[in-house]
Amino acid sequence: MTGPNALDLSLDVAQLTMALIDIPSESQAEARLADLVQQALDPLGHLLVDRIGDTVVARTHWGRDERVLLGGHLDTVPAAGNDRASYVVAGEPVPLVGVDGVAEAPADRIYGLGACDMKGGVAVALKCAHDLRDTIRDVTYVFYSGEEIAAEHNGLGHVARLRPDLLDDVDLAVLMEPSGAGVEAGCQGTLRVAVTVRGRRAHSARSWLGENAIHAAHEILDRLARYQPRTVAIDGLEYREGLNAVLVSGGSATNVIPDECRVTVNYRYAPDLSPDDALQHVQQVFGGFEITVLDNIGGAPPGLEHPASREFITATGAVPRPKFGWTDVARFAALGVPAVNFGPGSPTLAHTREEFVPVADLIDVFEALRRWLAPG
Repeated sequence: MTGPNALDLSLDVAQLTMALIDIPSESQAEARLADLVQQALDPLGHLLVDRIGDTVVARTHWGRDERVLLGGHLDTVPAAGNDRASYVVAGEPVPLVGVDGVAEAPADRIYGLGACDMKGGVAVALKCAHDLRDTIRDVTYVFYSGEEIAAEHNGLGHVARLRPDLLDDVDLAVLMEPSGAGVEAGCQGTLRVAVTVRGRRAHSARSWLGENAIHAAHEILDRLARYQPRTVAIDGLEYREGLNAVLVSGGSATNVIPDECRVTVNYRYAPDLSPDDALQHVQQVFGGFEITVLDNIGGAPPGLEHPASREFITATGAVPRPKFGWTDVARFAALGVPAVNFGPGSPTLAHTREEFVPVADLIDVFEALRRWLAPG
């Protein structure tokens, strides 16, 4: 599938979502989609458009008292047979929403790679950029690359580092992450460590001459099985933590006693902890073991006390919920900018083969943003 040669931002938000799904944009292969987004935004006279790598930033300049940001990432996780044309569940084709007004049941859902994470959200933001021209707040739109992979590739991070002037006057950031068309405030931090057990290599026929590192790793798994994660209340929202083994690796051959076993552990921690606090906690849990930090990114507090956040929640009519998982709201928290997650689609469907976005969510999120940005 090659997708369209241009993005027509006059399409309704459901059709625009389908057009975006039809443009492959796995992480580090977003250039073509970024080109099409830039080409669609460049002619809009109310926007100034900048390009930083494969990230597109477009801004209004009405001189309003407040500037807000709508952000969405262009990349998706790798495909798993779930592009929009060939989507299958349990061996059976899934009916898809048609293009050009031809609807195939169920007409209330759009399936495909990135449907909810987050081409539906990108479609909503693009529709806002196109349709909402005389806004009561100045708006910065950021369509960025590299969110689904290591932080060093994150296009929003590149903008913050290379062009901080594009972000330094933002009063509130809204990330279009899937949130079921509701407001998910703050986010958890995420720490990944490798917990390593050392043994002694030997021939498996003479195993008593070695020390089996895989066998010895049971203590790591036992500690994880006994671990009781916290539930933390912040601004009336309850964040549930988790400490889990996500990868286990060890051994070199089927006739060799392994001399090393490495358990990769992911700690999703509440935003009341700093990255240093989180690491200290994990070091206590795995005291006596060799620990290597793989990455550690702090979370973001809800920030509901900020006037801009309160006004947004009032305008959308949403009841805030905690965000389970890490999103780029944390980058804005680090910059001192309050931020929320607000986008179409369920976060439970992100990265799944069954990924879809409800058309009603697309419409509801767009209408909520229209009421907030261009009432009347």
